[in-house]
Amino acid sequence: MTDTGNTGLEFKYLIVNDRDRKFGLWVNTVGYQSIPPGVSYPLREHPSGYFFNAEKGRILREYQLVYIADGQGTFASESTSEKRISKGHLMVLFPGQWHTYRPLKETGWTEYYIGFEGHVIDRLIAESFLTREQQILEIGINSELTSLFARAIKIAEADRIASQQYLSGIVFHMIGLVLSVSKNKMFEVSDMSSKIEQAKIIMNENIASNLEPEDLAMKLNISYSWFRRIFKEYTGYAPAKYFQELKLRKAKQLLIDTPLSVKEISFSLGFQSTEYFFMFFKKHTGFTPLGYRAFGKGEQEQK
Repeated sequence: MTDTGNTGLEFKYLIVNDRDRKFGLWVNTVGYQSIPPGVSYPLREHPSGYFFNAEKGRILREYQLVYIADGQGTFASESTSEKRISKGHLMVLFPGQWHTYRPLKETGWTEYYIGFEGHVIDRLIAESFLTREQQILEIGINSELTSLFARAIKIAEADRIASQQYLSGIVFHMIGLVLSVSKNKMFEVSDMSSKIEQAKIIMNENIASNLEPEDLAMKLNISYSWFRRIFKEYTGYAPAKYFQELKLRKAKQLLIDTPLSVKEISFSLGFQSTEYFFMFFKKHTGFTPLGYRAFGKGEQEQK
């Protein structure tokens, strides 16, 4: 069902079949509504599974992303005390969790939302890509995200064959965009990014040494526990692992692009012995250093 009119309301509830469920992620609803100042919220009643009384809150059986493109309001849930939200914020709703939200009477707001479920998203949540402890994400005014919502509404309206699979792809795109933008904004606001970028520069400049992460944190005048946690959030690697990856990448480049011996490469990258370098390289690549050189040069000759 879709309603578009003077109130600025558009939504679609989708039928999901067994084949759609086998895909691993499916969309139940997608919509948009613009709430003018002074207007009661929500604008109208929805089917029983989506009934929403902002005074009492509700519990959904699905995940939802709710993006506020304009205006201000409040949000609260079992895991989040009442917080003020405004344009550029995105709320993540979880199945089985009580929550409520509403625009301020004096400002109203514009919201986009999409509801979905499936074992694929369950796995992402289990791995903490999105968490109940951080349900409000700072996205800012993002035209790419609103375009994705608009496209999802259009696809849902058309309701053509395999539209659920198309919508699933849009949901993944949204989640990837939301994670990337919100994480980077978090680092920018707290100036964490500059510290991590400094650390990466120091690692690159000291690739021939055995730089210890604790010493690096000291150089940056920050605690090691904080540095290790933030570095991993920012890069996906613990500092020591990232430094290993730099050495490995440099070793590959030297093996392919230079005539240096394995012993010379091992020494230039600060390994304690050629034997240790040999074991390290084989463990991480599956090749011996000379085997990798032969393989790489063979590929280059074919090209």
